[in-house]
Amino acid sequence: MNNRSPAMLLAAALGMLVMGQAGAVESAAAQTNAELKPKATVADIIKQSKPGDWRALDPENTLYMQTALGRVIIELAPTFAPNHVANIKTLVREHYFDGLVILRSQDNWVAQWGDPDEKHPKPMKTAKATLKGEFTVPIKNDKDFTRLPDRDGYAPQVGHSNGFPSARDQRSGQAWLTHCYGMVGVGRDNDADSGGGSALYAVIGHAPRHLDRNITVVGRVVSGMPLLSTLPRGSAPMGFYDKPEQNVPILSVKVAADVPVAERAKFEVMRTDSTAFKAAVEAQRNRGGPWTKVAAGYIDLCNAPIPVREQQ
Repeated sequence: MNNRSPAMLLAAALGMLVMGQAGAVESAAAQTNAELKPKATVADIIKQSKPGDWRALDPENTLYMQTALGRVIIELAPTFAPNHVANIKTLVREHYFDGLVILRSQDNWVAQWGDPDEKHPKPMKTAKATLKGEFTVPIKNDKDFTRLPDRDGYAPQVGHSNGFPSARDQRSGQAWLTHCYGMVGVGRDNDADSGGGSALYAVIGHAPRHLDRNITVVGRVVSGMPLLSTLPRGSAPMGFYDKPEQNVPILSVKVAADVPVAERAKFEVMRTDSTAFKAAVEAQRNRGGPWTKVAAGYIDLCNAPIPVREQQ
């Protein structure tokens, strides 16, 4: 028979709780102080990779945007936004973007380019001004999905689709591209169908995943992000430049397939369905010592590396 009073029982329980917390702290401290074994890094994985672990950019779905500051290379994703990608390529081939500008740089958000003159916009030729939004596609359309096992707060499943960070929901049967750093989306107004590709932006800050399935995402920047992420921030609302001289001129935008072969950039993206990519993600998820003291054991979709290299 237990003759201890309720107060004594409560004190004993609290004591055990404190001891348990202390043990957890000591365990965490031991983990922090323990020397982690060295492991292969992402750089090591890239060095050890084989030619079959890489794929060349498709010239028909690669854009070269030449700005006054340098070249930005964008890989388009027709699987997820076929109509917008086709329209953007029409705009490019009809030289719509030539002479326009980067007109917005909002801190921790996006850099945007297009026509700064809303009152007298540059006329289009055969390209469409607006299209029905392509925020998601049927899962069956995405045949290259490689799932990450890590949990995600924005989607039931996340992973990569042929080099693009993506997500899906088996219940709704829909898949979509995600707003990770460097992703390129289509500007629009409140109407879901008010964008067409004449105004584009690249994510230059922390991944705004709440935009997923609210905007058409058409690709990602594979080279030239430093040119966009280091632009002076606009002082007008939403980071727009309020003085014309602040705009960054776009000299030209071309589809790589229209550029002579000798003048094309020779970039390759690591295949996200390859063993090498799986190893690169694991190297990022569980880093080894000696610098790392605590391995995260987790990776966020937008922090999973998608290695890109340029062949000489």
